[in-house]
Amino acid sequence: KFTGVSHKIGSSMKSVGEVMAIGRTFEESFQKALRMVDESVNGFDPYLKKVSKEELESPTDKRMFVLAAALMEGWTIEELYELTKIDPWFLYKFQNIINFQRELELESLCCTPSPLTADLIMRAKKLGFSDKYIAQCIKTSELVVRRLRTVYTIKPFVKRVDTVAAEWPASTNYLYLTYNGSSNDIETSGGGIMVLGSGVYRIGSSVEFDCCAVGCVQELRKMNKTTIMVNCNPETVSTDYDICDKLYFEEISFETVMEIYNIENPEGIILSMGGQLPNNIAMDLFRQKARILGTSPESIDGAENRFKFSRLLDNMNPSILQPLWREFTDIEMAKKFCSKHGYPFIVRPSYVLSGAAMNVATSDRSL
Repeated sequence: KFTGVSHKIGSSMKSVGEVMAIGRTFEESFQKALRMVDESVNGFDPYLKKVSKEELESPTDKRMFVLAAALMEGWTIEELYELTKIDPWFLYKFQNIINFQRELELESLCCTPSPLTADLIMRAKKLGFSDKYIAQCIKTSELVVRRLRTVYTIKPFVKRVDTVAAEWPASTNYLYLTYNGSSNDIETSGGGIMVLGSGVYRIGSSVEFDCCAVGCVQELRKMNKTTIMVNCNPETVSTDYDICDKLYFEEISFETVMEIYNIENPEGIILSMGGQLPNNIAMDLFRQKARILGTSPESIDGAENRFKFSRLLDNMNPSILQPLWREFTDIEMAKKFCSKHGYPFIVRPSYVLSGAAMNVATSDRSL
C-alpha cells in the first residue's frame, strides 16, 4: 500500500485483511486464495517475479511468486526447502501446479485450432486454475475458455463445510464451489437476491463495506427475500453463518459470481454494497445478461472510467469545470504533458478505490 515500506515479513503486523479459500485439494484452495488477495493475480503465476535467492531465504509478501518462478526454472524441491524451510509437502503441491501449467503451455504450441480438451480443462479446474488463467496459458480469452467449458458441460459443484463432524446432517452456512466433486450438497429453487461483499480488507477500504452488506441483507430479510451473500473475509459480520440464508465463501470474480448466479438463478445481484471489486465486474456481468439491481452497469462504468466521466462533465449544460487531465499509456508523452503544464500532478488509474495505485508526482523522476 505504501511506497518505501520494507516488504520483508517478520513478527510485526503489516496487513489489515485476510481471505478464506475453501476447496477439496490444496492446489484448488491455494490458487483461489491468491486471486482473493489480489484480483490482478490469476493464480500461482511464475511470470510475476524473478527468481531471487535472497527473497527465497527472507519471506516477503510476494515470495510465493518467486517460488513459482524458481519451480518453472527447474529448481528442485530439496534446493527450495534448504532456502525457504517450507515443508516439502507444500512444495510438492506447488510443483503440481507449475508442472500442469507447463503442460498447458506446450499443448497450446503444438495443437490447433484449440488445445483444450474436456479432460485438460477438468484437470485444470481441479487444480484451481481460473478460466482467465487457463486463457493466459494458451494465449486466448477468458470468454473462449468459458464457452468451451460450457460446451463440455464442466461446471463446479456446491459443497457445504461440515461443521458438525458428520454427527448429523450439517445445515450451517459455509458453501463453496469445487470441481473436485460429483454432486451438490444443496438444492436450489431459484429466486432470492445475491449481495456481493468487498472481499479482502485493505487500508482505506474495509469495514464500511461490511456494514453496508450486512445492512442490505437485513433490509432484504425484512422484505421476506431469500438472501445469498458472496464474500471471502472470515473476520467480517457479513460472513457470519446466520446473517444470510446462503453464504458462499468464494472469490468475487466474474467467473465465480456467474457460476453462483447460474446455480442459484436469483432475482438479481446487488453490487453497490461491496465497493470496488463488484464494480470492476459490473460490465462483464451485464454483457452476460445477469440481472443487476440498483445503479445500472453502464452508469457505474460512466463514473469509474475517467474518460467517460470527463465527457459527461463536458456535455452537461452548463458544462461542469474539471481539473486539466489527460489519459496516457506512454511515459514519455506523460512527461511532456506534465512539463508543459507544471508539477505537481495526481497519477491515478480508472476503476480504483481508496487511493490504490494513486500517487502525486512532483517531478519527472517521481512520475
